[in-house]
Amino acid sequence: MRIESLTVALRPRTAWEAVELGTALTRRHAAAIWKPWLALTVPVLLVLNALAWATDALWLAGLAMWWLKPVFDRIPLYVLSRAVFGDVPTPRQTLQAQRSWGLRWALPYLTWRRLGPVRSLYLPVDLLEGGRGQEAAERRKTLGAPAYGVGSALTIICVHFEVALLMGFFAATMLFVPGEYMAQFGSSVWKVVQNMPAWLQLVSNLLAWAATSLIEPFFVGAGLGLYLNRRTEIEAWDIELALRRLGARLASAGAPLLLLLAFAFATMPAVSHAQDGESQSLPQTDGEYVVPGTPAGNRKITRVTPQQIFGRSLVDDASLRKAVAKAYADPTVSPKRTVATWKPRDAKKKPEDERERLQWPWLGSIVALISEFGLWVVLGVLVIVLLVTAPRWLVWFRDGVAREEREAGGLRLSDLAEPELPLPDDVPAVVRRLWREGRQREALALLYRASVEAMVARTGATLVPGATEAECLRASRKLARTEERDAFAQAVRTWQYAAYAQRFPAGDELDGLIDELARRFAWAPVTGPTGVAA
Repeated sequence: MRIESLTVALRPRTAWEAVELGTALTRRHAAAIWKPWLALTVPVLLVLNALAWATDALWLAGLAMWWLKPVFDRIPLYVLSRAVFGDVPTPRQTLQAQRSWGLRWALPYLTWRRLGPVRSLYLPVDLLEGGRGQEAAERRKTLGAPAYGVGSALTIICVHFEVALLMGFFAATMLFVPGEYMAQFGSSVWKVVQNMPAWLQLVSNLLAWAATSLIEPFFVGAGLGLYLNRRTEIEAWDIELALRRLGARLASAGAPLLLLLAFAFATMPAVSHAQDGESQSLPQTDGEYVVPGTPAGNRKITRVTPQQIFGRSLVDDASLRKAVAKAYADPTVSPKRTVATWKPRDAKKKPEDERERLQWPWLGSIVALISEFGLWVVLGVLVIVLLVTAPRWLVWFRDGVAREEREAGGLRLSDLAEPELPLPDDVPAVVRRLWREGRQREALALLYRASVEAMVARTGATLVPGATEAECLRASRKLARTEERDAFAQAVRTWQYAAYAQRFPAGDELDGLIDELARRFAWAPVTGPTGVAA
């Protein structure tokens, strides 16, 4: 591999960082991946569905497209394996390469390795390195063992993403269904799914292919990221690249360095040395020289300084020392970590007799007993208190249950004085009487209730307990005449204005509404207004 041409920064990464690197590469080269992907998979999809349609087994087309994933995975792997070295292939080059590139591995990956959990990691090992037999098996074991868990988790995550997309496609159709038809739509969908017509099978195959086309290139790219990270860890690509850059810099600076050395040797002064063999000094310790030929007890020790050796004062290069300190501070050069652990204190041991004198064994037993059974005691006390005070608080629950049972019997007309009583024989007269007495809300509530019951009697509709005004209006669509529907809608609107906005109609408006409802729903004969308050 030409690792000097890599377009990604090589450094030690965790496995999940390598997965993120692979997905980033897929996003960067999306056009180069999805163009040949669509050009290859769309014709295959159409051909398989046509053959399945002819054999009346459309489910086989979806299964075949799913089973051929390893063959399609060669497209994103081919593009990314070359784009990572700066050579992005064109869609035409990618499609031409699919005729032969990696085909000898198609049979294993379509048979016994099809359901392998780390297919995304093993595909680059087999297709890019070109190993065979035992050699390829050893490479898969070496590269895949440390990243096997992350590779399996990656497969599971991508499968869940595909399923979520497929379910999302189907669920999106429910956004276009009105709320009142949702129950009917659900039962119809269940019947259609049970019968599974041909058009629904075709739509399912198309949506499954769309979900796979969106997720599968990212799956292959993440596997390639894991592969590159493992190669970097094993073969130290980052160190090799650093050494190559250093060698290039030294090669470019070689000629000036040779000239500098030649100049230094040419200007070096001649130094005369005494050639007396017995007076030569040999290094014995750091900075000390021993004169040979003298007795052991009378050896002359001479201390020599670096300035005497080199003939000049040494220069303290602060920048060099700073660079060395920075290099040693790099965690990759000298990794360090701080580990905190709990250790028992070294308590001073007391004499045996004093310890026995200070400790109270019976007190510890009492504390342990309270800790073990204290909660049960507290629970028992609470139960006794509840039983003793039951006559005081139990009546609250009884009243609440009885009130809920009474309110669940009819429409929620809380403003009506006695909603459980039957309607009066002369509804218009009672409504006008309540209006004169200043009980406007009760009058309109009675008028609304009478209108609802008359509408139900005419249409035969069934209203659930607590039906809302909107549900009553939908039920009134079954009224035979338009005048009856308009009159009922006017009664509902009048009640809504009064109940929610505190807007009451004028006296003449209420009179006209009562007369209209009495004519439409055949209430008691109308005798005209009887002093209705405005």
